[in-house]
Amino acid sequence: MFTDHNRDAVRRMYESDEALRIRQETHELYSSPSQDYLGWALGCVHWRGDERILDIGCGRGTWYQRLQEQYPNVQYVGLDLFAGMLENHPLRNRVLVADAARLPHPDGFFDVVMANHMLFHVPDMNAVVTEIRRVLKPDGLLMAATNSVHNLPELQVLFRRAITLLTPAGSAVGMMPVYNDGFTLESGTRLLARHFYGVVRYDIPGTFVFPSVDPVLAYIESTRSLREPLLPPGIDWDEVMLIIREQVNRLVEHFGELVMNKLAGVLVASDQGDFVADYLAHLNQSSKTP
Repeated sequence: MFTDHNRDAVRRMYESDEALRIRQETHELYSSPSQDYLGWALGCVHWRGDERILDIGCGRGTWYQRLQEQYPNVQYVGLDLFAGMLENHPLRNRVLVADAARLPHPDGFFDVVMANHMLFHVPDMNAVVTEIRRVLKPDGLLMAATNSVHNLPELQVLFRRAITLLTPAGSAVGMMPVYNDGFTLESGTRLLARHFYGVVRYDIPGTFVFPSVDPVLAYIESTRSLREPLLPPGIDWDEVMLIIREQVNRLVEHFGELVMNKLAGVLVASDQGDFVADYLAHLNQSSKTP
């Protein structure tokens, strides 16, 4: 869970959409194989095409733009905790600033709630998921994209080595915590199962292939406000980044590139809709079979 200090870090990260833009562009430019992640993730849901959708943590509207391309008749509402994230949203008249733990919508209002790559930021996930379930129709569903706890293990190794080198001799070496471990594909499945009848997990593995050090450092720096507070006491961020630069440079010089393994995915949860409706229909049919 996030402390008050962590919440301040999240606020600093999302004062504007710049850090998010850098990470999204990194995925677009350096993923191998090239992935249509948004199209794949939306394909994890069975769409009619006219759903009423709430996009929590909508940011600059990346998911809205893709929904409009594939399902132009959906009724979209976007929500974000930070006004700066909404400045470049293409549908400004359909987005609002609000807290996901206190959604300003009536019960049973939405067919789909999307909470993509944001639940690991909230201080009380159970409260937020309870609110999401409240505003969903009985046959509605939650779509929650997130990363696996095993995402980018090479990045953790880079931090670990840097911290080890900067730790005084004889001192215990602190581990760099994973800042999104509150809601991963693994822990998120368990959490959502406490709130919904059924949860399905979809995984999409891949890699980052970096030909040089600069995009690696830009990606890491885009997460600085979240990662820096997690450094062990006495360890300086700029010194860590200097050592990481040296490590990455040596790896790129030796191998010609730096490869990092990615594992992201989508959790779909529902009480009566989507895959649950199919499952319940199958059970009903099976009970009628002599």
